[in-house]
Amino acid sequence: MLTSALVLGLLGSLHCLGMCGPIAFMLPLDQNNNVKKTLQLSIYHIGRLLAYGVIGILFGLLGKGLSLFGIQQKLSIGIGVLMIVLVLIPAKYMNGHKLLSPIYSIIGKVKSKLGAELKKKTPDTFLTIGFLNGFLPCGLVYMALLGAIAMGSPLEGGLYMMIFGLGTVPLMSLVVYSRGMFSTSVKSRIQKLIPVFVVIIGILFIVRGLGLGIPYVSPKPAPTDSVTATIECHQP
Repeated sequence: MLTSALVLGLLGSLHCLGMCGPIAFMLPLDQNNNVKKTLQLSIYHIGRLLAYGVIGILFGLLGKGLSLFGIQQKLSIGIGVLMIVLVLIPAKYMNGHKLLSPIYSIIGKVKSKLGAELKKKTPDTFLTIGFLNGFLPCGLVYMALLGAIAMGSPLEGGLYMMIFGLGTVPLMSLVVYSRGMFSTSVKSRIQKLIPVFVVIIGILFIVRGLGLGIPYVSPKPAPTDSVTATIECHQP
C-alpha cells in the first residue's frame, strides 16, 4: 500500500507540474550559487512533505475513527470503489459545486499568503512556500488522501502522504533546472497513465478489504474471539 503512494507520486508528477510548476518556477532561488539553490529547493520540498504529512495524519485519524466501528475492511473496499468512481466521473461535474465553496474560500486565503511569501527572500521563505503549497487543491492529492484514510492509522496516514509527496520530488526538481525537458507527446502519454494507475490502486484497496489471505496485499482479519481472549488474559 505504501509503495502505491510512491508510484502514484512518481506517475502524477506531470500533473503536479500543472498545479505546482508555476510556483516552483517563481521560487526566489539563488541562480548564482548552485549549492545554495539546491539547498533552497530542498527546503521547499521539505515544506511540501510536512504539509502532506500533517494532512495525512488528520485523514488517517479519521480512518482510525471509522475503523473503531469495526468497518476497517469495508472502509478499504469503499475507498477503493470511490477512487475508481472518481476517475470515471468527468471533472466538469465536480468543479464549481456549492458544497466545495467553503474549501475554495480557504484556498483563496492560502494563495494570497503564498503570493506574499514568494516576494520574500528570508531563510524561512522556502519552507513556508512549500508548506502552503501542500494545501493547494490537486486531484491526485485527493486520491492520495483517500489512501491515507484507508490506512486506518494517523501514523500510517501521514507516512502514506509523505511517501506520495516524495514521489513528486524528482520531476519537480528536474524542471526547475531544465525547463521544457519533456515533449508534449510524452506528457500526454504519462497523463493517460495516471487514471489507469489510480484505478489499479483502487482495486488494490478493494482486494485488501476482502481479506483473501494474501500476505501483505490482502491479509485475513484477526478472529474476534482470539482477540477477546487475548484481552481477557491480560486483565488482572
